[in-house]
Amino acid sequence: MLRTFTIGAALVGALTVAGGIVGIATAATTTTPANAARPLAAGDWPTYHKDNGRSGDAADLAPVSTLATAWHATLDGAVFGQPLVIGSEVMAATENDTVYGLNAATGAVRWKTNVGKPQPLSGLPCGDINPLGITGTMAYDSATGRVFAAAETAGGHHTLVGINATTGAVEVRANADSPKGTVLDEQQRAALTVLNGRVYIAYGGLTGDCGSYIGSVVSLTTSGASPISFAVPTKKEGGIWAPGGAVVAGSQLLYSVGNSANTSGTYDGGDAVISLNPSTLARTDFFAPTQWASDNAKDLDLGSASPAVVGSFVTITGKRATTYVLRPSHLGGIGGQLSTAGSCSSFGGPAVVGNTEYLACHSGSAKAITLSATGAASVTWTAKTSVNGSPTVGGGAVWIVSGSGVLFALDQKTGAVKGQISVGGVPHFVSPTLSGQHAYVGTTNGVVAISGA
Repeated sequence: MLRTFTIGAALVGALTVAGGIVGIATAATTTTPANAARPLAAGDWPTYHKDNGRSGDAADLAPVSTLATAWHATLDGAVFGQPLVIGSEVMAATENDTVYGLNAATGAVRWKTNVGKPQPLSGLPCGDINPLGITGTMAYDSATGRVFAAAETAGGHHTLVGINATTGAVEVRANADSPKGTVLDEQQRAALTVLNGRVYIAYGGLTGDCGSYIGSVVSLTTSGASPISFAVPTKKEGGIWAPGGAVVAGSQLLYSVGNSANTSGTYDGGDAVISLNPSTLARTDFFAPTQWASDNAKDLDLGSASPAVVGSFVTITGKRATTYVLRPSHLGGIGGQLSTAGSCSSFGGPAVVGNTEYLACHSGSAKAITLSATGAASVTWTAKTSVNGSPTVGGGAVWIVSGSGVLFALDQKTGAVKGQISVGGVPHFVSPTLSGQHAYVGTTNGVVAISGA
C-alpha cells in the first residue's frame, strides 16, 4: 500500500508564518518513532559511498555481467543525492522536497513524503538547480530507524527532517540554517553524516559563487536538539560543498574546504582539508597547499572533492590535478604534505579499496592511484576510454556515471571497459549505489535500477 505524507496541519505548531512564507521554528519537533532500531545487514547502503569512511566499496556485490535496465521510477523531481538501500527498500529524495521509499526489486513506490515547498531559482541570486529542495545525499540511522535529509524550502531556509524509514512518517523536524552568511546564498550540497547520535550537515555557496556565504557545518542530535556549529574563519566563501560530505577518520570528521576570500596576506582557512571534533565541531587540524593564495585567486582549490582515507594515510585531490598525501595524525598545516602525485582535476567523491584510491576525475579519464607503505603515490591505471565521475566499486568493477548519462563498469585491475549502458539524463556529480545485483542511479526525473551488477 502506498503511504503519502505531507507537512501540513499536523505540524503547524512547528512552523511560523510571516508574509506568506513558511519559516522553520527554532525548536525541534520530535514524535515517538513507530519502529524500533533497524540494524544494518549485508547489501545495505545507508549513507554516501556506503560507509562513513566513504569507501564506496560494495564487497558483497555480485560479479558484473550483462547490464540491462531493471526499472525506472519516475519521481516528482531530480535526484541529486545517492539513493540509499536498506533491506528491500531504496530511498531517494528529490529537488521538490519529496522523500520516497521504493521497492528495490520493482521500483514501485511504497511511501512518499513531501516536507515543504522548495526554493525556486528565480528567488536566488545565482545557481543552476531549479527548484532547490533536497540536494545532499541523505543518511540512515540504524539506532532510530530514521532516514535524515536536509531540505531547502521557500525563503532559503534549511531544515533537518528525520523520516521513519518503514512508514515515511516525519518524526523529526528542526531548523538547521548555517550560522553565518546570508541564508539565500547558502546551499546544502554535501552528504549528511550520522555518527554517535548526531547528524552533520555542511554548507557552501550556489553555482556562480555569488552573494555572501561562509562555509560551515551544523550538527544536531538525531532528535533534532542541541545544535552546534563550525564556520570557516574567513570573511567570505570557503564553501564546504563536495558531494561526499564528512569523511570519518578515527575520532575526527574530515572535510574539504573551497577557495576563501584572501588571495594574499594572512591565511584564512580556505583551500584546505580540515579535521573537526565531532562533539564540539572545533577545528583540531588542517592542511593547505603552499600556493593557497593563488588557488583562491584562480579557483583551483581543494574543495571540489572529498578527502579519502587510504590505508594509513589521508589523500586529497582538488582542482589542480595534484593528489596530496597526508598523515592522519598531523595533516601538516600549510605545505606539510607527505608526498604528491600528478593525477586529475577531481570533483565529487573517490572510492577506496585497500591501499588503492579510484579518483573522481572531472577532466581526462578515471584513474586508480596506489599508495606504498611509505605514502608514495603512483597512478596504476587510467581508464581505457574517456569517462569521468564519482566512482563506486563492487563485483570486480569500478562503476562510474559519466555526465552524458552512461553508466560504465571498468575492470577494477586495469580500467578496461567491462560494460556500459545509458541511464538517461543525470544531475552533476551523480554516483551509483551498489547493492545485491543492482546499481541504482539518481537521474533528472527519478531513479534507474541496472541489473547485471
